[in-house]
Amino acid sequence: MDDRVTATVTFGLLAAWALHDAEEVALLPGWLRRNLPELRERFPAVPEKAWRQAEAVDEREFAVSVGLMAAVVTAASAAGHLTGGRSAFYQAALNGFGLHGLVHLAQAAAVRGYTPGSATSPLLVVPFTLWARGRLRRAGVLRPTRPRDAAVGLAVAAAATVATHAAARRLLGR
Repeated sequence: MDDRVTATVTFGLLAAWALHDAEEVALLPGWLRRNLPELRERFPAVPEKAWRQAEAVDEREFAVSVGLMAAVVTAASAAGHLTGGRSAFYQAALNGFGLHGLVHLAQAAAVRGYTPGSATSPLLVVPFTLWARGRLRRAGVLRPTRPRDAAVGLAVAAAATVATHAAARRLLGR
């Protein structure tokens, strides 16, 4: 058996992310417009500021934000490839990607229906993450993952999302 960490493992993260985010780019802005009134009603504890920010996202801003995030995921994948999967940045991005998929599934459960990203999460995001982590484990390069690491990974992914949206607004002159 070949235990090398191949480009399929490292750049596979970028490919899986691109397919997953294609679903989000195609569907999120319209889904939000259609579902925001009902979501506001069902989840009154969510701060009004969060609802206003969700309302303000349009197709262009979201697409630019995703493009900026592509640079982050590309850098993580390249770091993984250059280090044979050892890069902490790559492994954190991989873990964040998988956890992001679980968040999509939790969102779909919370709304009791489809949410953008919830179709590719069980079919692509979670399986790819588990497969890639298995390949890293077999190659002997997988870093131990503690609950704290998972929390940090989600926080970094959230911060990157906020930062790319802020940069997209600035680039679009908003």
